[in-house]
Amino acid sequence: MSIAYFITHPEVVVEATTPVPQWHLSDKGVHRMRVFASQADLGNLSAVWASPETKAIEAAGILAGRFGLPVHVHLELHENDRRATGFLPPPEFDRMADAFFARPEENVRGWERAVDAQARVAAAVDEILKAFSGENIAFVAHGGVGTLLLCKYLGVPITRSADQPFQGHFWAFDVTTRRVIHRWREIAPR
Repeated sequence: MSIAYFITHPEVVVEATTPVPQWHLSDKGVHRMRVFASQADLGNLSAVWASPETKAIEAAGILAGRFGLPVHVHLELHENDRRATGFLPPPEFDRMADAFFARPEENVRGWERAVDAQARVAAAVDEILKAFSGENIAFVAHGGVGTLLLCKYLGVPITRSADQPFQGHFWAFDVTTRRVIHRWREIAPR
């Protein structure tokens, strides 16, 4: 059985004046990703794919380096499009994220609809897996779209209750059947 791992980038350096897709991993995020890469049992990892966002590419690079693999980037693995609001302070962001998951068929304050983000990320994963012939594969992306994909593969409605508790988690599924093997687990202790 080939296994796919959906991994979210860990902690980032929050820079309100920098576009969110260009944020970098923080020192803590780099450390946690290095611990994960050195200790995780991912079997024979054959490919690493990343979102085009800086933080995901950096996290994927740490993981890929352990296995001597290149990082492939798929443009449609990006986080839900939130350009309409740009950076939001944490309390306001949490309220918006709650609304995003609670009203998946609405453009909440101009954010990409959750149903559209879910379809986009599922199509990207399907496209990548259609051409995949290795053993195990890693997707390094983001919590929002990771949760949307998890809900799809679990066959449950979109819900924030399925979201990762904080940045830097992973879940796994069977490549052939898309059956979820396990839900979110920490990549490494905080």
